[in-house]
Amino acid sequence: MKATKQHFWVLSFLILFLANACAEQKLEEDHVIYSMSDTMYSRCEFSVATETMVKNEIRLFGKIEADNNKVAEVHSTVSGIVKSIHVGLGDYVQQGQILASMQSIEVASFQKEKLDAINSVTISEKTLQVVRDLFAGKLNSERDVALAEKELENARAELNRIEEIHKIYNLKGGSQFDIITPISGFIITKKIVTNELLRSDDMDAIFSIADTKDMWAVAYVSESDISKIAEGQNIAVKTLAFPDITYQSKIEKIYNVIDPQTKSIKIRGVINNDNLQLKPDMNCTVTVSYPEDKRMVTIPTSSVIFDKSKYWVMVFKDRHNIETRKIEIYRQLGDITYVKNGITDGETVISKNGLLIYDAIND
Repeated sequence: MKATKQHFWVLSFLILFLANACAEQKLEEDHVIYSMSDTMYSRCEFSVATETMVKNEIRLFGKIEADNNKVAEVHSTVSGIVKSIHVGLGDYVQQGQILASMQSIEVASFQKEKLDAINSVTISEKTLQVVRDLFAGKLNSERDVALAEKELENARAELNRIEEIHKIYNLKGGSQFDIITPISGFIITKKIVTNELLRSDDMDAIFSIADTKDMWAVAYVSESDISKIAEGQNIAVKTLAFPDITYQSKIEKIYNVIDPQTKSIKIRGVINNDNLQLKPDMNCTVTVSYPEDKRMVTIPTSSVIFDKSKYWVMVFKDRHNIETRKIEIYRQLGDITYVKNGITDGETVISKNGLLIYDAIND
């Protein structure tokens, strides 16, 4: 009987020992500690949550325009017949390049006037020399010499006047007149054909040339949004032609006139266009960023994970201490997310490959 009791107590002890061992093993399995490897650490990026002023956005529609301070309208300064046209609509031209050539009676008359003026100077010079010789021989008076000098002075003044006209019109000889571009840029309008009669008093430009190294992004703001707009605010411009490119600028000017039909005002920003990708009249969208009167913690949008109908971030303390944290989002603007609660200023979040860490810890 005594041996039976001893066996009973030994068996009970063994059962209790095995049960405790199994419980401890299960506890260890339920509380696995994640440690980030060197390889995973090198693949991740980290960002510090920062409290900033909250910004909002307005998305507007508009178009690309040439800077009208850099648009030249070319007129014919003389009347004549168009004989040749050397450029077409959309061509790029350099300052001083010939756009078209014409024959002009006015130019021919300018050439005759120049020849007459040259002859007049030559004759006046010879006349003065003769008068001076006669004066030296006491065959005339000082008054005769003064009159000859005055005639030569007038002849030279007339020749100078005509030469200035030739410089202004860039006349080279004969009756040909070349129409030349005053600036470098693209031809955006062309209203000229061969054998057309051009008049110097015509008010319509025959060519318009735009320097497009800087372009205007013009957008239309509805009445309800006017109070949110101010000069100096950042804008992001996108075009249909280049949807993957975002052009950054600022509101340079607000046109304080409301269009009675659309009930909107215009704003504009300047975009650098050294690569000449942007063309006048391209459609575009203009996103205006403006501040709100509040501050919130911001984190990169890439750090936010959406799962189980909630938003999460991976808060990084060290490689052996990473926390899955639920957050409440106030607004997402592109690469920036404003957080209402769940994370504080100064905490570090995983902003690249955080989803891999999230799956490793929570699956």
